[in-house]
Amino acid sequence: MTFSIAGLCPRTGAFGCAMATSSMAAGARATFVAPDAGVVLSQARSDPRLGEVGLARLRAGDEARTVIAAMVAASPHAAWRQLAVLDLRGRTAANTGEHCTEAKGERFGDGVVAVGNGLANGSVVGAMLEGFMMAADRTLPDRLIAGLEAGLAAGGEAYPLRSSALKVARPGVPLLPIDLRVDLSETPIAELRRLWVMWAPMSEGYVQRCVDPANSPAAALIEGHG
Repeated sequence: MTFSIAGLCPRTGAFGCAMATSSMAAGARATFVAPDAGVVLSQARSDPRLGEVGLARLRAGDEARTVIAAMVAASPHAAWRQLAVLDLRGRTAANTGEHCTEAKGERFGDGVVAVGNGLANGSVVGAMLEGFMMAADRTLPDRLIAGLEAGLAAGGEAYPLRSSALKVARPGVPLLPIDLRVDLSETPIAELRRLWVMWAPMSEGYVQRCVDPANSPAAALIEGHG
């Protein structure tokens, strides 16, 4: 039981995903983002191995629909899985297995896909997509979290949320500058928003420490925490 959104920013080329669920620590099991590949979501009785299958096919040059077909073919339990893919050109695809918990669904926009299962009602997935689209003037991480916030406002999941995640890649950066997870919280989407606000001014410094340590900041400080 999870709701997720993956999107690409046409201005910057950044791409990534955000998700929330009632399970603990789901960000490590269901969300896969690679700078040289794209985004894969493997949720609903999640199988992380399918995420790796998807990334491998994206790296091989397959477009999103072909990747989804390969992931379905790789799983003898595909009827229990909900899968989504966003490739580097912004093409999207998804598959929702027949055994995934109701309410469930998929919605697509230009360079964005929203999926969910075990939801409180059938409007949650559409609300996520609308929340993302309505925040078009904001950064991609803000837009992805806005999608989750809109999904929550529309009813969210049928069970109390416990975890959330945000992962974003950017062209020319060989690592994920944004990889935040809330593993156990009463308000995981609000906590994810709080962590992003704190991380945003520090993220570039940590990228620089990786690729150009001699000219990078000695430390990334959080205001008020020294």
